[in-house]
Amino acid sequence: VQLVESGGGLVQAGGSLNISCAASGLTFSSYAVGWFRQAPGKEREWVASTSSSASTSYYANSVKGRFTISRDNAKNTVYLRMNSLKPEDTAVYYCAAVRDEGSWFFEQAGSWGQGTQVTVSS
Repeated sequence: VQLVESGGGLVQAGGSLNISCAASGLTFSSYAVGWFRQAPGKEREWVASTSSSASTSYYANSVKGRFTISRDNAKNTVYLRMNSLKPEDTAVYYCAAVRDEGSWFFEQAGSWGQGTQVTVSS
C-alpha cells in the first residue's frame, strides 16, 4: 500500500488550500480514509475521515465547517479542501487508509503517507 500526499504549501490566513492523497496497491473503494495533522511540538491529531463510499464523513470540531473531505474512487484519490485557514492549522498533513469494516482504527491498522506541509501565515 502506498499513499502519497500533495498540494501543501504556504497560504495566508483566511485563504484556502486543497491537498490530495493518491493511493495505490489497495482496493481503494474498500478503504476508509482519514486526514491527520501534526504541528511542531504537538502530537498527531485526527482531522477528518470518510467511509469507503463517502456516504459518511466526520470532522474534528476544530475544522468543522471549514474543511471538507472528499474522494474519487475512480482515481484512487482523497482530497481535503481547507477554507478559512488559520495559523493554528499549520502542520504536516497525513492521509491514512484502513479497510472499511465498520470501525476505523487508523492508528493501529492503517497505512500512512509521508505527509505534506501546510503553513498558514498570519
